[in-house]
Amino acid sequence: MIKTYKPTSEGQRARKTLVRDVSSKRPEKALTKPLKGPAGRSYGFISSRHKQRGNKKQYRMIDFKRNKLDIPAIVAAIEYDPNRGAHIALLNYADGEKRYILAPEGLAVGTTIISGENAEPILGNALPLSKVPLGSLVHNVEINPGAGGVLVRGAGNGAIVMAREGEQVNLKLPSGEVKQILSRCFVTMGTLTNMDLRNTQLGKAGRARHLGKRPSVRGVAMADPHHDHPHAGKYGKTGIGRPAPMTPWGKLTRGVKTRKRKRTNYTIITRRPQKKK
Repeated sequence: MIKTYKPTSEGQRARKTLVRDVSSKRPEKALTKPLKGPAGRSYGFISSRHKQRGNKKQYRMIDFKRNKLDIPAIVAAIEYDPNRGAHIALLNYADGEKRYILAPEGLAVGTTIISGENAEPILGNALPLSKVPLGSLVHNVEINPGAGGVLVRGAGNGAIVMAREGEQVNLKLPSGEVKQILSRCFVTMGTLTNMDLRNTQLGKAGRARHLGKRPSVRGVAMADPHHDHPHAGKYGKTGIGRPAPMTPWGKLTRGVKTRKRKRTNYTIITRRPQKKK
C-alpha cells in the first residue's frame, strides 16, 4: 500500500512511501555484518558513477542457497532489510539454527516451510524445478545447481514455469525473456513482497543521498566537450552536435549491442521485448 503526505513542506509534496507491515524487532546480531568502506570506488578511483555509501546500515546475510535440506523451519518474523527492496523472513530451524531468506508475498509468521527434493510446491518451500508444477510462480532461481539463487530476487518479482523439455525447464523471467534452466536447479515458490515499491517517490534529493545515490548531471549542461562530456558545449546552437548520443568516454550509446556472455546464448529461447525508440 502506498502512503501519501500532507504537503507541509516542498519535500513532502510529491513524497510517496510504502507502508511496511514488518516486525519492529532488531535484526539477529549473528546474521548481520557492518557495511564499511567506499561505494562506487576502487583504490580511490571512481569505478561506478553516482554511488556513495549512504546512511550507515548493517548487511543481513541472506540464505540464497536454501541448502538446509529436509529440516523444517518456522517463520519467526518478517523484517525490513535496508539493503534490498523485498522484505526478509527469519527462519528458526528445528535443529536450533537461524537464517534469513527472501520473504515471498503472503508468507505469515508461524508458517512451517522446508527445502528439499521432496518438498511440496507450496509458498516459501524450496525445491528443484523438475518438481514445480507448470504455470507456477517462483523466485530466487539458481543457474548452476547448488550455487545459490541469482535470478528473480527483486521486490515484487516472480518467474513463470512455462514448459519442461528433458533436463531443461523454460522459465519466463520478469523482463519477458524466456530462458532455459537446468531442472536440477532449486527455486523458491511464490512472488516476492513489495510489488508497489516501483510506485514510490522519494520527494527530495536528500533521501536519494541517504540511499547512496549521488547527483547525476546531464552532459549537455557541462561546459567543455574535451574534458567534461562529449555532449558539452553550445547546447542552444548545435544540440549535442553529434549524430548519436555518447557516453562520457566517447562510446556510442544507441544501436550498439552490449551483451558479452555469448557462450550462454543457447539458454535464451525468447529475447526480452525491445523498447520503442
